[in-house]
Amino acid sequence: MAPHTSNWDFVMGKLFYATIGGRPRFLMKKEWFFFPLNLFLKAIGGIPVDRKSKTSLTGQLIEEFNHRDQFHLAVAPEGTRKRTENWKTGFYYIALGAEVPILLAYIDYGKKEIGIGCSFDPTGDEKEDMNAIKNFYKNFKGKYPEKFAV
Repeated sequence: MAPHTSNWDFVMGKLFYATIGGRPRFLMKKEWFFFPLNLFLKAIGGIPVDRKSKTSLTGQLIEEFNHRDQFHLAVAPEGTRKRTENWKTGFYYIALGAEVPILLAYIDYGKKEIGIGCSFDPTGDEKEDMNAIKNFYKNFKGKYPEKFAV
């Protein structure tokens, strides 16, 4: 889901997904998983991410997709609320490895809209696919538009 420029994006995304009957898992930096907040975050689908760890989170998540009949994972491709043009590619490689589509979900504060635009099947050409994904998001406005870049 993008753009991700505010903590409110998380709240809005969870509420949106609940209204369409979904219960996605989501990645969040491990620093948020302290007692007692960790109990709540895990209960609502949180997966703590240690950004300094050398273990393959991508591989672990591919396995989750492969071992479950249904597994939904919500990821902010920017990987941060700060402005960055260098999006993380983990979500792309998870989808590619698990052979699942990427649903391009969005929050557009400019239009006061939230939704799922389309399903994108990664081809293996990271550069072209990431350009296509970023192109999809180019006209959406985050809560703080200056923090969003494609």
